[in-house]
Amino acid sequence: MGLTALVMAGGRGTRMALSGEKPLLRVGGKPMIEHVISALRGSKMVDEIVVAVSQQTRETAKLMKRFPVRILKTPGKGYVSDMRYAVRKLKLETVLTISADLPLITGEIIDKIIERYGQCNKPALTVVVPMGTKERLGLKGEYILKVGEKRLVPAGMNVIDVRRIDEGELVEEMFVIDREEVAVNVNTTHDLEIAERLFADLEESLAHA
Repeated sequence: MGLTALVMAGGRGTRMALSGEKPLLRVGGKPMIEHVISALRGSKMVDEIVVAVSQQTRETAKLMKRFPVRILKTPGKGYVSDMRYAVRKLKLETVLTISADLPLITGEIIDKIIERYGQCNKPALTVVVPMGTKERLGLKGEYILKVGEKRLVPAGMNVIDVRRIDEGELVEEMFVIDREEVAVNVNTTHDLEIAERLFADLEESLAHA
């Protein structure tokens, strides 16, 4: 498919009143973005990893020099604006966009997302998680989509045929994944505490498997 993963790591994390950079917040002893990079490197279907940074995340850019990724500085004008800038600048075709604040994501889940995109025959796929799953974990959903009687929350991952990005609103597939690893976007200190707890639980379960 020739798929590129675009890690969006240029945000300020204003909701957390941080002194440092949001992608560098630690979960399980490592910066969140390192967990995302590890998951992408563990994917069988990602050909290249690009990390989109901005003037707000200079230390993140320095850290990423240790990894086999491309680093692209964006204008830092917001998630969607910086994503559009990146795909046009790099002349990309099929892209998995993923937030740097998904510390529990795995290569296995990423491959399932890409496989689903390949099967849906639509130019875009948005990953969503049931709001009930987030509530069960003690998490909130900032943007809630109502599809019939379902309440769904975007998970911070999309696959897009960016050759069609200027066509306006693209027809998209919604891929519902009811997994804790997908439900945890770290946007608040409360989210960070939950991510730490779940990460510890997952590590313990793997150790006893």
